[in-house]
Amino acid sequence: MARKFLYVIAFLIALVIAGAVVYRIWGNDLIRWTFVPGRPFEQQGKARADAYDRPDMWLARPDLCRNPALWTPAGYQPRKTSGGAAIFFIHPTSYLSGDSWNAPLTNKEANDRAALFLRGQASVFNEAGEIWAPRYRQATFGSFLTDAADAQRALNLAYGDVQVAFAAFLRQIGDDRPIILAGHSQGALHLTHLLKDKVAGTPIARRLIAAYVVGWPVSRDHDLRAMGFPQCARPDQRGCVLSWETFAEPADPSLVLDTYDRSIGFDGKPRRGSRLVCTNPLTGTADATAPASANKGTLFPAADLGSAAIKAGQVPARCGERGLLLIGEGPDVGPYVLPGNNYHVYDYSLFWANVRADVARRLAAR
Repeated sequence: MARKFLYVIAFLIALVIAGAVVYRIWGNDLIRWTFVPGRPFEQQGKARADAYDRPDMWLARPDLCRNPALWTPAGYQPRKTSGGAAIFFIHPTSYLSGDSWNAPLTNKEANDRAALFLRGQASVFNEAGEIWAPRYRQATFGSFLTDAADAQRALNLAYGDVQVAFAAFLRQIGDDRPIILAGHSQGALHLTHLLKDKVAGTPIARRLIAAYVVGWPVSRDHDLRAMGFPQCARPDQRGCVLSWETFAEPADPSLVLDTYDRSIGFDGKPRRGSRLVCTNPLTGTADATAPASANKGTLFPAADLGSAAIKAGQVPARCGERGLLLIGEGPDVGPYVLPGNNYHVYDYSLFWANVRADVARRLAAR
């Protein structure tokens, strides 16, 4: 599973640099000093309209050898025949350097880490059809640690690449295949904009099976309408949005909710106090509660982090008052639990088998 990820890396490095006591006093500043670029944002040209016609611009697509999105744990297999859905997956932040505001497309460390994310996250979709996951000039991790205007410029550049990749995806899959859109963290942020700007109210919307906007908060009152789709209310519903942010208990979501409450929704109104869209991945429905016995399988990484085994019945889930997904005490799935009992890194892997079944169920629905 992913060896390094977002706040995990920042948190662990801060501990190594300064020790636990120093981190508690100056931790956030240390993280910013380490990861926020110290140089101005560098203007870069937009991606060419035909850039994503090249196979090397994709981390995953049907004709790539060694496609990381085709990984499965023992007992599962990716789809062996052509057809099914066309899945567009936007990977989370894998570029952690403070050297620049956006990842170079050729950065090996960022690309290798992104491939790991595809194994643990995009793999849930590989039975449903063919997965397309673009490389893009993602905003660096430090962009999420500052309010500087350069951070938004970095995100805008990254989103521009995603738009060009999505247009290429649509050209290459044809006009009649069902579509699944998915992402995590920064990828899910870009997906919210993609739904609003490029899918809502277009012919593409009629082809959408579901949008898995995981690991990024979506306001039920201030975002959904502009995104063009309702939250999923039934486990077999098509044309809807699923979203969750996972915390063990006791949960301290202040790092997430404080930022969320300062933000403006897609309707131009403050998100403060509004409820998040919360899909329970164990049931595929909104604002639900389910016991651990409903969990078909959680990924548990091997000691060398090179593979993972799947175990059923380990993790319950319930949607809390604000719309966070709460899982009780929380399993030992690795050391990368973030401050506040935030299981962000494991948003997909905690419910891997259920999400896989959810995709199949919605695809088969009529």
